[in-house]
This record gives sequence, structure tokens and C-alpha cells, in this order.
Amino acid sequence: MATPSSSARQALEALGIRLREIRIDARLTGRDLAERAGWHSLKVSRIEYGKQAPTADDIRAWCAHCRAEDQSADLIASLRTAEGMFVEWRRMERTGLRLAQESVNPLWERTRHFRIYSSWLIPGPVQTRAYITALLTGIMRRRGLPDDVADAVQVRVDRQHVVHEGDHQFAIVLEEAVLRYPIGGTDTMAGQLGHLLTVATLPSISLGIIPLGADRSARWPSEGFFMYDDEVVNVELTSGHLTVTQPREVAMYADTFAMLASLAVYGSAARSLITAAIGALDS
Repeated sequence: MATPSSSARQALEALGIRLREIRIDARLTGRDLAERAGWHSLKVSRIEYGKQAPTADDIRAWCAHCRAEDQSADLIASLRTAEGMFVEWRRMERTGLRLAQESVNPLWERTRHFRIYSSWLIPGPVQTRAYITALLTGIMRRRGLPDDVADAVQVRVDRQHVVHEGDHQFAIVLEEAVLRYPIGGTDTMAGQLGHLLTVATLPSISLGIIPLGADRSARWPSEGFFMYDDEVVNVELTSGHLTVTQPREVAMYADTFAMLASLAVYGSAARSLITAAIGALDS
């Protein structure tokens, strides 16, 4: 499996390490395992060192010959993560931004519990049209994409109906610095921060803000991420879109979110930070 993503390569290498440990625990050499499975003698080492991606059937055979059948399901989940975890932005957005925005709609519709952490921007569910337009226009220009910004903005605005309808719940944690990063100019930021004050009162939304002065010795800022129930985590990287589905790794993000949420302030304290950021726009 060829991939431009170092994250995906690392995931494949990690899978190989786990498979090697299983083989060693079974007291088999690589040649022993290859003979039992009917493989070329080099296949085992190539898989173990992340040079070749195993198939799901390879993993089942590996575990069967190593008497570790109980681990096959988790290992296959890791394989699926390595195969589909990373999509380059240029592939996702090759025809423009609208289709990339539409691609996540089914996931939003079926998710009931969203956990969102952001260290650099206001997240999608609570963005204003003007803020979305500024963000997507910048992306379009920076990546040299076809200009379908207006259509893409409408897709994102329409998707926000899940904030107001059904039993969707949003737990959002922002770094205070997010409130101070100017996106789209003063008027756009003033409108966005005012909107944040409004949506924070909705029953579907829990908004926490981590103050700049919070003690970060236990948990420093992380990459921003979206958690969809306990099934999927999306991470936006500079070069592409990372999707995490392996249960153990999803649980790590859940733990990280809980720790970050514990640093945040809520209610009137959060509103005070937003109000202060609005006031700073005039200075």
C-alpha cells in the first residue's frame, strides 16, 4: 500500500510491530510462519516492517497459525484505519470544495454525540456564514481550487440544522486564543463571537473555553479534532484529512477530550472570555 501520509505509514508500521510480537510470542520464526501460511519467505518480514500491507485474510491466517485468533478483529480494524485514515486535500478537493463538504453530511446526520476540540478556529457547527466564507475563500485561494465557495458555504450552513433538530449533542472545547485569531476581519469576527454567545445558550451545546492562564502541566494543546460518538475521529492536518476508527485510538482521543474539557470554564466564565474578546476587537 503506497501512501503519501507519514501518519498512515506509521500506522502500518505499528500494525507490523503488533504482528511481529504475536509471532514471537508463538515461538515461530518468520520462515516458520511463511511455510505454514504458504507465503513467500520474504512476506512476513515485509509485513512486520511496514513495507507491505497485509490483507484481512493475511491477518486471520497470521493469528490462526500463532494461536491468537482472539486478536484478529482488532488487528483488522487497525488495518482498515491504515488503509483509509488519510486522504490528501488535493484528492478530496480536486473538483472544488462543495463535494468535500457534502462528503461528511451522512456522518453528521447519524452522530448523536459530537465532541469537538479546537486550538485555532471556531468549529463548523457554530460558525457564521461570513466566517465560513472567509475560511473557505482562503482555502480555495491557498490551494488553487476551482471557485465553488458559495455552494460549499451553503452546504456547511445547511448542515448546521443538526444543532437545532433531533437529539444531537455537541460538547465543544476551545482554546481562548481561538477567540482572538482574526478570521475575515473585525466585522466578521464580531459577528462570529456574538453568534457564539447565542448558540452557547442552546440545550444541544456545551461550550467550554480553556483560559490562556490554565495550568497546562497535565495536558498541553493538542491537534484539533472532531469525535463522532465513539466510532470515528477526524483530524485536519496541514497536508490532509486523518480518520481514526481503531477503538483503542478512538478511546485515546476520548481521554484527551475529557482532560482538555476539565481545564475549560463554562457558563458565565466562558461568556466573559468571549465578551472580552469582542471588546478587544475595538482596541
